[in-house]
Amino acid sequence: MPAATLSITNPATGSVILRVAADGSREVAQRYAAARAAQPRWAATPLRKRIAAIEKFRELVVARADTLAHTLTQEVGKPIRQSRNELKGLVARLDFFVDESARALREQKVFADDAQKLDERITHEPLGVIANISAWNYPYFVGSNVFVPALVAGNAVLYKPSEFATLTGRHIADLLHASGVPEDVFVPVIGGGLTGAALLRQPIDGVFFTGSYATGAKIAASAGKRMIKVQLELGGKDPVYVCEDVDVKTTAAAVADGAFYNTGQSCCSVERIYVHESIHDAFVDAFVDEVRGYRVGDPEDEATYIGAITRRPQLDVLRRQVADAKRKGAKLLLGGAPIKRKGNWFAPTVLTDVDHSMLVMREESFGPIIGIQAVADDAAAIDQMNDTEYGLTAGVYTHDVARARRVLSRVHAGSVYWNCCDRVSPRLPWSGVKHSGIGLTLSTMGIQTFTRPKAWHLRSA
Repeated sequence: MPAATLSITNPATGSVILRVAADGSREVAQRYAAARAAQPRWAATPLRKRIAAIEKFRELVVARADTLAHTLTQEVGKPIRQSRNELKGLVARLDFFVDESARALREQKVFADDAQKLDERITHEPLGVIANISAWNYPYFVGSNVFVPALVAGNAVLYKPSEFATLTGRHIADLLHASGVPEDVFVPVIGGGLTGAALLRQPIDGVFFTGSYATGAKIAASAGKRMIKVQLELGGKDPVYVCEDVDVKTTAAAVADGAFYNTGQSCCSVERIYVHESIHDAFVDAFVDEVRGYRVGDPEDEATYIGAITRRPQLDVLRRQVADAKRKGAKLLLGGAPIKRKGNWFAPTVLTDVDHSMLVMREESFGPIIGIQAVADDAAAIDQMNDTEYGLTAGVYTHDVARARRVLSRVHAGSVYWNCCDRVSPRLPWSGVKHSGIGLTLSTMGIQTFTRPKAWHLRSA
């Protein structure tokens, strides 16, 4: 595959920001070879020095946060305040890795028998060279879930940022290199799908991918033949169930934020809402009032809440879901079409009288669109929440924690929420079930996932 040119476009205006050279097969192979040669030296670097590099990276992120936020907004269309929020969240995530990595990676003595002179221990060895194929919607969050613990654990990382967040990926690489991570240990690989395919052809020791189920399934099939570590964070169709005992206005505002934050382009955005039939109409009224108040406009404007759609083809996905829902009897209460202006824009959209025959309740939307469905009781809500190929997150809003726990214990999802949604914590594992993926990141388990456990049976003579 020859090198090509990658055009980086501002989705809010349609204008080209920059054209950069994409890495071809030869460049990818060269970067892999450099990483393979450098990895043993990095693994031999004391853990405290590897952690110190992440501490320095944190300092540089804080110092340059404004520049980083504006670059992110320009290339993905994220409202500037939300770009700043992502960087603030990154700092907290880095603090977790700095504080917890030594404990997670320490040698563990799990058994001792003096009579048999036997000692059993576990150590954690790095995988080696891994591929980190990251996403554009939260490039700092999604990327750092992988490359930070991978580097701390002693791996070399071939990092392919999404082609829609290339400039942010370059910033990440520059800051890590300035923090003391060698250039051949954290190696950016720039390009689109063909570059990613070339990366996966290298004899890597693990692949960590965030993206669509279709691509994830292909990666899993390829990696399975080589018996390498695979972690896939894929799609979601995340439900929320609103019980009849809630404060309707407050809950509607919270759930609307969960559905429309980042213009609905979050892995764990609320994509389906089920409301107890006794409060359905009141909830819908409050929800629509909340969404009407969202400022749609220039992502560089501090007042903007709804920004641009990053990928232009997604506009067709949203159009198709609205048309399908209307044809099958849904009511369109708000939005429903692209906004006529330069760039990629779609109006915040609310549909009611929806059901599971409609695409909007079955296929991932990844945009500012939501369907709201009435349900008779908890059992009906659970059935609807589980009626999906995905299983990333699910939430319940109620004053009754026991009720929430009963419902959520029966919902098939990697993360569950009581009276909150669209939330990720570095202290908790991030994983999905069914078509939402395999493996995990975050938590201390997400640090250890970048290692191979070695079992030590030690008997003294």
